[in-house]
Amino acid sequence: MLRPTIEPIGLAGLVIAAAVACASKYLLVWRGRHIFNPAAVGATVVTIVATVLPLDAGIGSSAWWVGSPILLVPVLVLGIIVAWRTEKLAVVSLFLLVALVVTTIRVGVQYQQAGLELSLGDAAWQMLSASPFVFLATFMLTEPLTTAPRRWQQLVVAGVVGLAAGWPIPVGYLTLGQERALLIGNLVAFILCVRGSLRLSLTDRGWLTPTIQELVFTVDDRLRFEAGQYLELEVPHPHPDSRGTRRPFSIVSAPEDLPTLRIAYRDGAQPRSSFKTALADVERGGLLHATGVWGDFLLPADARRPILLLAGGIGITPFISQLRHLAASGQTRDIVLVYVVSDPAIAFRDEIAATGIATVVFAQQAPDELPAGWTLAPSARIDGESLLAAVPDLSSRDAYVSGPPRLIADLTPSLRGARTLTTDAFAGY
Repeated sequence: MLRPTIEPIGLAGLVIAAAVACASKYLLVWRGRHIFNPAAVGATVVTIVATVLPLDAGIGSSAWWVGSPILLVPVLVLGIIVAWRTEKLAVVSLFLLVALVVTTIRVGVQYQQAGLELSLGDAAWQMLSASPFVFLATFMLTEPLTTAPRRWQQLVVAGVVGLAAGWPIPVGYLTLGQERALLIGNLVAFILCVRGSLRLSLTDRGWLTPTIQELVFTVDDRLRFEAGQYLELEVPHPHPDSRGTRRPFSIVSAPEDLPTLRIAYRDGAQPRSSFKTALADVERGGLLHATGVWGDFLLPADARRPILLLAGGIGITPFISQLRHLAASGQTRDIVLVYVVSDPAIAFRDEIAATGIATVVFAQQAPDELPAGWTLAPSARIDGESLLAAVPDLSSRDAYVSGPPRLIADLTPSLRGARTLTTDAFAGY
């Protein structure tokens, strides 16, 4: 956001921005959860300081130098990857659409008032290539700690930020553009769903299979979630790797099980990440924090709609929460589960069997034993053809897919034939 410099006064501005950003993580918080994007706070404070100092002071202000035609391609490519991995493509697209339309209208009005001609196409391209909109959308708006928990809330925030960034409003010497627009969006997200850090006390841990471990917590009474959602667990530890101290985990237990909460994760790979190592060291009775609950991986409200659940490996976890919720609430639904496994030991096998839902297993290695009524697919590898053979009425079902991104990408073309398609990607820990 701030222009690089080697001038002493400019470096002082960078130091101020960094200090303010760090301080905001502790001062601008609600129940342990920071409200605003720290980088945007730091840049805004430096910009305000720059406006009250003499023009020749040289402390600088936010410049968003990353918004240039030269950097457009790498920023766009990397940004699309980030948006795809975080499942925020719709949020990013809406922001860009609103920001570009509003900006083009604003520039058109200004040109008309000046009696000048303007090509709207050229104006839109100029705003896209020479503004920070792409970087703001893909790297700043998708920042998880200030993101609203539900998809519709995220879209509302994207529209608000796009409007504020596209038509900056002057307030004294400042305009409400770029990072100030992002701060407005952060505030809207906070208002939509006030949330804070949640405490979890580890009460038990155990192995569901040789490679899948389950953790059991007791949580405080402020936690509320819907079956299929996930929480972000924070495990502070020294010398974290590049992925940091937080990871998302689908909740395995049903909402009716509160204050008991369960998560499960794959823990067979070696070497472990620093996060998994730290999580393994947490003893019973140890306190951890969750930064919030997110997700729209929810079953249809209409119980009459047939459903396909397709799980790859540890991607079974949100489905277990949903099946437990259906059992606890006495609901009966038309569900087919397609379970893709790589180990002979199948996690949650007995519990799934007890529900009585139709289950088809795709296995790289022959399972130890399948419950009565389950079907072992003739092919170890699942693809569009074998999926349709396993679920011939796919077109009448709402499809839910949870698992590795590669599995989701491979099957998405075939699943387009389903009534609806909802995905939940597990990128690993």
